[in-house]
Amino acid sequence: MKCPYCSFVDSKVVDSRPTDEGQSIRRRRECIDCKKRFTTYEKIEEVPIIVVKKNGNRESYDRNKILNGIIKSCEKRPVSIKDIESIVDEIETELSNSLEKEVTSVTIGEMVMNRLKGVDEVAYVRFASVYRQFKDLNTFMSELKKLLGE
Repeated sequence: MKCPYCSFVDSKVVDSRPTDEGQSIRRRRECIDCKKRFTTYEKIEEVPIIVVKKNGNRESYDRNKILNGIIKSCEKRPVSIKDIESIVDEIETELSNSLEKEVTSVTIGEMVMNRLKGVDEVAYVRFASVYRQFKDLNTFMSELKKLLGE
């Protein structure tokens, strides 16, 4: 951190405290050269994730779209809202850790299906039928056969 008084490029941290309910950190620093103190604030840089739709349009990532899709798939199934939120949290964590600024809706859909398959097979088939837009009974049956074959 460059000193605002003498422009020296090195300083030491004298004190650190969380602020804004833990959303940022306030640091008291002391310049190694001129010994003057100054304050800096650190915040997590949130890089917005852009979703590239099947038609090529781009839009901001929306957690609620994934959440609502999973909730519809799990209707009248023994899947708790806690489990559903956990799935969405896992997907968000994976997307954030990938460090990609753009992600396709296909990728997100596959992530949802992979997690639903382990939680509830009926919910998985429901989600897959809407997501993959099954055109006829044969495509639906081939998906069921894949599921049963595993």
